[in-house]
Amino acid sequence: MEPPPPSPPLPRLPNTADLTPQHLAFLDQHFRTKRDLSRESFNLPLSSSLSQLCSELESRLLQHLTKRTVSWISRSFSAKSSLQRLSLALQNLSLRTSPRIKKGIGSKRFQWVLSEGIPRLASEMNRIESLRCYLETAVQLEALVGDLEDAALFVIARHTGNMFSLKLSISSNSEDAASKHDNLLQAIKAMSDIEEVLVGVVKFHPQWHCLLKSVDTRVDKILSVLRPQAFADHRAFLVSLGWPPKLLPSKNGSDHITNLPNPLVLMQEDKRRNYSQSFIALCALQHLQNRREERQLNSSLIKRDTQNIQLWAIDELVSPIASRMEYHFTKWSEQPEYMFALAYKVIRDFITGIDDVLQPLIDKARLIGCSAKEAWVSAMVQMLSVFLEKKVFLLLTERYKVKHLKPDVSSSWLHLVDLIIAFDKKMQSLLNLDTCFLAVSGSFEGLSRGMSVLSMFCNRPDWLKIWAKIEFKNAWKKLKSELIEEKAWMTSKKCISGIDTEQEYLLLTVEDHKAPPIAEFFLKIIWEMIERCQTMPSSLLRAQFIRFTAGRFLWYFFKQLLFRFKATELCPDSSDDVAIVRVCGLINAARYIWIKLQEWSDAVDFLEMKIAENDSSKPIQDDSMDNDCFFEEEIRSLSEMETNWLMEIIAVVLRQFEVLSWKYVQNNDSFGDEQVYTNPVEDADLIVSNDFVEALDSLKRWLHTMKISLNKKDFLDLWRSIAEGLDHYISWSIVRSENWFFKMGVTQFEADMQALIFIFQPYCARPQAFFPCINEILKLLKLKKEEEKLMQAFLSRNENGSECLHLYGISHLSVNQILQVLRYKIWAG
Repeated sequence: MEPPPPSPPLPRLPNTADLTPQHLAFLDQHFRTKRDLSRESFNLPLSSSLSQLCSELESRLLQHLTKRTVSWISRSFSAKSSLQRLSLALQNLSLRTSPRIKKGIGSKRFQWVLSEGIPRLASEMNRIESLRCYLETAVQLEALVGDLEDAALFVIARHTGNMFSLKLSISSNSEDAASKHDNLLQAIKAMSDIEEVLVGVVKFHPQWHCLLKSVDTRVDKILSVLRPQAFADHRAFLVSLGWPPKLLPSKNGSDHITNLPNPLVLMQEDKRRNYSQSFIALCALQHLQNRREERQLNSSLIKRDTQNIQLWAIDELVSPIASRMEYHFTKWSEQPEYMFALAYKVIRDFITGIDDVLQPLIDKARLIGCSAKEAWVSAMVQMLSVFLEKKVFLLLTERYKVKHLKPDVSSSWLHLVDLIIAFDKKMQSLLNLDTCFLAVSGSFEGLSRGMSVLSMFCNRPDWLKIWAKIEFKNAWKKLKSELIEEKAWMTSKKCISGIDTEQEYLLLTVEDHKAPPIAEFFLKIIWEMIERCQTMPSSLLRAQFIRFTAGRFLWYFFKQLLFRFKATELCPDSSDDVAIVRVCGLINAARYIWIKLQEWSDAVDFLEMKIAENDSSKPIQDDSMDNDCFFEEEIRSLSEMETNWLMEIIAVVLRQFEVLSWKYVQNNDSFGDEQVYTNPVEDADLIVSNDFVEALDSLKRWLHTMKISLNKKDFLDLWRSIAEGLDHYISWSIVRSENWFFKMGVTQFEADMQALIFIFQPYCARPQAFFPCINEILKLLKLKKEEEKLMQAFLSRNENGSECLHLYGISHLSVNQILQVLRYKIWAG
């Protein structure tokens, strides 16, 4: 709410064309010449004449009101007696017609009374009651407005002075000031009473809009005179106190400002009392104006800005000191750090005195929720914000449109934003000196609109986009130099050495996730951009800024990850581990960024911004998306990349194992009686086939490399998927290959499979659980001849065979697969 104009309009004498002939005759009778205006001999006759005239008018008005009241009372009594007679007649009629009613005959007259007469009577009674209520409210408002006009007329007369005397004594001035203040409070009290009545009218009788409009018009006219005069008196009193203080330069001749005295603290007792009265009167006027605006906006269903914490009386303190500060600001257009230093010093030096002197007055005025410190800081911050908007950023915006000036403008813009962010944090620290909670934590959840210099961007979305572009280009310049460094994509030795199996899967440090340094550096840049808008008051604008900067920056980095993955060749025939390590690094980076984005999205700030986005006009395109997650699309994209890259590694590992073990699974003589067995398995008494050794060795080497290079969560999914793929591949190959299993062949196959399962022993206590098909084939191969024939006969009669299979612990192989295995074993036997 903006304060009224600085100076009140002087009262204007009415035009002679607006006066009635009686008024003109009265003035001609008493003031025939100019000398009559200053002659004191005319004062007493004129005063007595006016008093007599007022007495006559008052007696006439009282007599007229008495007659009207008596008439209204007599009509009320007659209406009451008529209603009593009607009630008695209805009772008698009911007694007479009750037998007829019981017989179903009824009276037409009675039916007419019930159907039309009583509703018409009730409607008429409601109309009379509404008219009575309207007249009572109108009379009450007329009396209150009359009291308001009387008090306002006295305040105006005291402000213009006595037109019949040229000199006034000091004592009369003091008495007039006290009397004027009392009448101003009376006028405010009358307006408050009027407002209470109007609130009731709006709530219970909204159809009386003509009455509301008439009263509001009369009150607005009076307020248009009272408010400027109250402000003028308050400003004059501030000048008499010596406000604003002079911004004294330091003694060594530099431009730094030191030792700012506070006249509010140095006030004498009488001036303190007079200032308190003037301050409370302004607060009461503002409270009344707020109530009127709230009532008018509620009646028109318009939402009122509840973040406005300004106080008129404190704005009057800021206005004169701001003009002096702006004089220094204009000299420092090329050194903005001096502007913020001066503003901070003025705010800090006066905030304690303002809180000590003015906060008790605010409490006395019963302004609930108002703080002198917040109002002072808000007013000073808005003053600085307006100056920067009009004198600094407007010029930078015009220069930004010139292509060759963009680098210099971008540098100046970023420097200004750095100063603004530091200044906003200092302001928040000043307001939280008692608790120091926000100052210590360094977390600012978005200040109110008047508490942040960044609030200038709330009204200039085009400037917000320019700022976002500058921030994005600056961040990309930082990252671009790191992208070309190969060391930034390599996992550090500290990450590689941290392979303890007892660690948790989801940890917070980059080393625990084995992510390359580029991921941490990238997230640091992202978070810096996010933090730069934290003092912006609007959640929706903060969300837009983050989308323009951090969101766009994320997608650019995702493209870099995809580009590096496509440049890495994963080949099953290659024995080099460099490619697999590079891909593991990319997966770790995606995983670490995914976890950090999810962690940020769970914070209160991002939840509020997401709610603001959902409440805005932006439509939600995907109903399946979690609308409470701020970075939902980015997280989903990272998850898809991570999954696809893991599948690529799994496919390469399985493909290489298939190539190396193809001879083993397709050789009909692999499980014959004459097979020669060599190559004992380490730490075991089993023997492995020669054709299977290379495949196992390659698998072990791949798993070890990925164990070292990949984060725990993804490695867990990876080796389980590889185990599942191997189980499916070997079981399918055995069934389709039509190999003959002799007794020694079964033992050989069991030894080979135990060697395969043994490779996964370091990653799981019971790795055989991840090879169910292989385990079931081994069970079938170990069956006795009688059991084989019985199972084969049972399955040939009942293809379902679920009961029989459950007895032998077989649930993953189909009936056809079981018959295929048993047929070749039986034939061999």
